[in-house]
Amino acid sequence: MFPVETISAKMLDYYVGRTDTMIIDLRDKEEYRKGHVKGAVNIPYSQIDEYTSFPLDKILVLYCDRGSTSLLLARQLAKKGFRTRSVIGGFHAYRGRNLVISP
Repeated sequence: MFPVETISAKMLDYYVGRTDTMIIDLRDKEEYRKGHVKGAVNIPYSQIDEYTSFPLDKILVLYCDRGSTSLLLARQLAKKGFRTRSVIGGFHAYRGRNLVISP
C-alpha cells in the first residue's frame, strides 16, 4: 500500500497560493459554485477519468465533501508516482481564511 499524507482542513491554508501545489476540489460543479477553497480547480470525482494530465512536479492536495473520496483518489494517484495530500474531513471541515462563497 502506498502511503498518503493526510492533512487537517486547517492545514489547507498552508497550500493555498503555492506554486508547487495544485488544489483539487472533487465535489460536483454545483457544490463547487456554492463555495470552495481559493485557487482550487474543480474536477468532479465522477469525471476524474476524463482528466488525464495531472502535473508530476506539483503536490496534489485533494478534498471532497467529507474526506473519504479524496483519500481513495490520493492513494490511486500515489501509486502512479504523484505526491498527494488528502484533507481529513473534506470541505465540510474547512473553516479557513481562503474560503470563497458564492451568493
